[in-house]
Amino acid sequence: MASHGTAHSGTPRGRLTARLTPGAGTDGSGGRPCHLRPRRCETGPGPGPVTGPAPVAAAAPPLPRVRRDIRLFWWAGTCDALGSQTSGLVLPLLLLSLGRTPAEVGAVAGLGAAATLLLGPLAAVPADRGARKRVMVGAALVSAAAMTGVALAVRSGTVPMAVLLGAVLVERAATSCYEAASLGTVPLVCPASEHRRVLARLQAGERGALVLGPALGGLLFQAGRWLPFLADALSYAVAALCIRALRTELSAPRDQLPTDGGPRRTWRTLSAEAGAGVALIRRDPFLRLALVWISAVNALLVALYYTTVFALEDDGRGAAGLGLVLALAGAAGLVGALLAPRLAGRRSPGSVLVAVSWLLVPPAAALAAARDAWQFGLLFGLLCLLTPLATVALQARVIQVTPPGLQARTGTVLATVSGAAAALAPALAGLAADRAGSGATLLGCAVLLAVLALHVTRAAPAATRGPGEEPA
Repeated sequence: MASHGTAHSGTPRGRLTARLTPGAGTDGSGGRPCHLRPRRCETGPGPGPVTGPAPVAAAAPPLPRVRRDIRLFWWAGTCDALGSQTSGLVLPLLLLSLGRTPAEVGAVAGLGAAATLLLGPLAAVPADRGARKRVMVGAALVSAAAMTGVALAVRSGTVPMAVLLGAVLVERAATSCYEAASLGTVPLVCPASEHRRVLARLQAGERGALVLGPALGGLLFQAGRWLPFLADALSYAVAALCIRALRTELSAPRDQLPTDGGPRRTWRTLSAEAGAGVALIRRDPFLRLALVWISAVNALLVALYYTTVFALEDDGRGAAGLGLVLALAGAAGLVGALLAPRLAGRRSPGSVLVAVSWLLVPPAAALAAARDAWQFGLLFGLLCLLTPLATVALQARVIQVTPPGLQARTGTVLATVSGAAAALAPALAGLAADRAGSGATLLGCAVLLAVLALHVTRAAPAATRGPGEEPA
């Protein structure tokens, strides 16, 4: 439910299934764009092209209400992310302690991921049609019930595999609905001048949960194996209450919502509505650039992380060295998210994206020469410090170029593609490390980042230039 991210990150992040691969998306993204909540004040009925002038903006809500809703939305995302990380550390341990094989653990993760890919695009349609708050609250309550069932089963001492599998599928289905509906929420709860600051705070909350959650999960697991799952269920309940308490309706003005297609909607119409986000990304040069950058950076950072794990394991440093890398990366990502509005707030998205893309190359290349865990940690921390700057700039621009009626569907496409790219990265990194060695794999990732930087340098000025703007 929590996304968390893209290069994030933040994911809120992937709950019962994605947690089975701890460390994935150590940029804080969890392999998905973090709070990509696009919106644009232009008419855009249905899945067709967006044409026509921008409508008159609605009157801004009172400032106290805006601040209250921002705080509630922040608490919803942060509590959910903390719950995800708390139980995420111990779920694989629980399954293995029950005698399940690694193959069975991987099968549970695969089934949950499949449910997410199938349901996310479908759940985005009712969210874009004005049911965003109802979908989010209902999905959070269903997820809370599923995690409560897991906690009670573990507390009783007997945990049938059927119960765990059922809880995974129910929780993943509800979580995919929540994530799809949450896309587009930021521009609805705060004015445009606050977008970058709010997006950065949301990332900071999720990255803080990434640092604190595993430690809390370990402590609770020692006190009782069922406690981390109860904490996760409570985090869902808190998220539902916070979203329910929002005074903002979480729906675009009626004249900016897509048409319903009439009383007789065919399967062809429904599939076209679900694919409207894909059509918009194909038409818009900036959204295409954002999709390429987010997917590539997420995949390469995950590949760098797993290759770092292989290198530490080969040198005999194991869990202690990996813990140091994760701690430094998490802390650096938190600092980067807090500094993002100040460092990138007054610069164009194109200039920020080009600068960050090139700055990622040197530390990635230096990883190939690292030997000690602290060296890996510092270099990986530098990567995680830089990515929030580009992420916040990207998210703010996505809000500007995406119509209100396509927010959830467009964000779901970005999340799904980048998540799929990140999911393939560990296997490809392992194959490359076996064939060429960890050092060569790390250097190859740095070369690919340089290729991405070249592409961004060529494409960003035109893609990020709005009407009347100078080139970035």
